[in-house]
Amino acid sequence: MTIDPMKLRQVSVFQNATDDDLKLIARHAIERSIEEGEFFFFQGDNAVYFYILISGRAKLMQMNPAGQQVNLRTISEWQMFGALGAVRENATYPATAEALEHSTALAIKSDYLRELMQTRPYLSFGLMKLMTSYIQEMQERYRELATEKVERRIARVLLRLTSQMGVKTKDGSIELTFTRQDLAEMSGTTLYTVSRVLSEWERQGLVEAGRERVLIRKPHGVVQIAEELNP
Repeated sequence: MTIDPMKLRQVSVFQNATDDDLKLIARHAIERSIEEGEFFFFQGDNAVYFYILISGRAKLMQMNPAGQQVNLRTISEWQMFGALGAVRENATYPATAEALEHSTALAIKSDYLRELMQTRPYLSFGLMKLMTSYIQEMQERYRELATEKVERRIARVLLRLTSQMGVKTKDGSIELTFTRQDLAEMSGTTLYTVSRVLSEWERQGLVEAGRERVLIRKPHGVVQIAEELNP
């Protein structure tokens, strides 16, 4: 697959790049395709490359010393991930990146982006905004875990996923593809609790839940739960 360098402007960090810069970046990119369940990199590996997903979906997850897994976020097309090595020399990846379906990404040397940043301030600002958005998301999730009821946490995760990867259907529903275990990890609860909550919402006509997908039939109803609004 040959990538049109101008498509790289869809990446938030490269929005203000010149055409010449986009061509330079594309010239240094290596295309890498992997199957569902395979990995772009593992937590603790040297962050030699950063990645731009150009097709498919992936997830970032962390493992603690006890072997428990936590899903951090879902990566959609034209999102950058694994970029810590571009801002910190000799960094290691803080998370593992797993493909959720057949996926292709551009791999670019972290030190090359670090070199470009010396003379292109827009890259530094773009990366700073990206990292800040990650920090804000993590702070929000921590606050939710500490203070909010599980139903509201699950609803908020669904809304976050909707903005990141939701597909609108012809009837106005929103389709999300992930497992119930993924949803449990992202909302800080158990598989049993997620199944119980989704079953209740399905009874109310808010969602239609399968093994590896959720169809949000009434998005406003999920917003009401997330924001604790009166129906």
